[in-house]
Amino acid sequence: MERGVEMMFSKNPTKTLTVLLVLLLVFVLSLSRTASSQPLHSEPMSTQPPPPSPPPRSKIPHAQAGRLRRIALGVLFGSLTGFLLSLAFLYAIRVAILHAKYAPAIAKGPVSFTAQISPKNLQSALPSAQPLAHGPNGKYYKLVLDNDVTVALKRLEAASRPEASPPVSNGSKSDMRRVQRQLEVLARVRHPNVMGLKAYVREDNRLSLAYDFVPGGSLEDVMKRVRSQQVILNWDTRNRIAIGVAKGLRYLHFECSPRILHCNLKPSNVLLDEGFDPRLADCGVSRLIASGSSADTELSSNLYSAPECHQSSRYTDKSDVYSFGMILGMLLTGRDPTTDQFFSGETESSGLARWLRHMQQSGDAKEALDSSILGEEGEEDEMLMAVRVAIICLSDLPADRPSSDELVAMLTQLHSL
Repeated sequence: MERGVEMMFSKNPTKTLTVLLVLLLVFVLSLSRTASSQPLHSEPMSTQPPPPSPPPRSKIPHAQAGRLRRIALGVLFGSLTGFLLSLAFLYAIRVAILHAKYAPAIAKGPVSFTAQISPKNLQSALPSAQPLAHGPNGKYYKLVLDNDVTVALKRLEAASRPEASPPVSNGSKSDMRRVQRQLEVLARVRHPNVMGLKAYVREDNRLSLAYDFVPGGSLEDVMKRVRSQQVILNWDTRNRIAIGVAKGLRYLHFECSPRILHCNLKPSNVLLDEGFDPRLADCGVSRLIASGSSADTELSSNLYSAPECHQSSRYTDKSDVYSFGMILGMLLTGRDPTTDQFFSGETESSGLARWLRHMQQSGDAKEALDSSILGEEGEEDEMLMAVRVAIICLSDLPADRPSSDELVAMLTQLHSL
């Protein structure tokens, strides 16, 4: 019986609490009307002339009786009201506890956030997934659904670090609710430069995320082809990529509620369409699948991460701006910060930042630019100003870096000169 009442409360606690409060209000109004309409004493109607007035002292007992009646009625009214309000308060607390107890965790099977992807079509396409790429926190697959919609599916896996796997089956209920809330936040992302979550699939102990398929590959792959002279990427295109990435960060930092931190911004997580327009991928996924020491390991191992992530694992929106500065520096120089040596015997993430500052201070910033994109004098001036923007983004102190909103204004104004 108690179990049935609890389930009834948990299904629609708001409606039940509203009914209780309405009943309380009706009771108070009816009690107030009864008290106000009841006379203190009544006398029968008579056609006889009124009897002689009693002595003045005879009115005192009647006045005292009326006063006592009003006091007793007020005490009774106040006691009942306080009792019912206490019941309503205790019931509200109980409803909150039951809601937390029976709140759904991560739904099993496919869950879609768009009409283009039905759970049935997504489930039937899973066996035919085509591998695309893999990273430290999962593998990407290409799926073609029955309605000819193509999606990219990322299976979050961490075979070498099981503790970093999403808590979809063996985690606590609070962990699973945290993941569920984060999935719902990512599903609300709507911006042309950000990959929004379209659906997810929960299978036993694995979580897969479905996104729009972007056919152009990642910025990392494109820059590798640029270095091998298979692709030509002029400055106008590179600048457009930089502005698109900055706009995506501005959306995550200032237009999403709650604010979303990317936490893993690097060239492999910047996808390009056929026109080289960028879209940020893996937004917030690092914190979705990992917490505690495993998340710290993920951040500190990323060579595009800010110094504070390596030192204290503290991540803010200014940390995303630092990662953007690394990407902008890569676009300007054409060099790979993860493999190139900028100073003798040094291959750490600060190499590109320190090298750009050194070249700027020595007056040799032009020597740092990718020779394959040097052309007209106007473009060179624009690129040299972009070097200054990258250096500001790569400041060691987060407070010295611009916000993503300021960053968009800088790059847009730079491009319009």
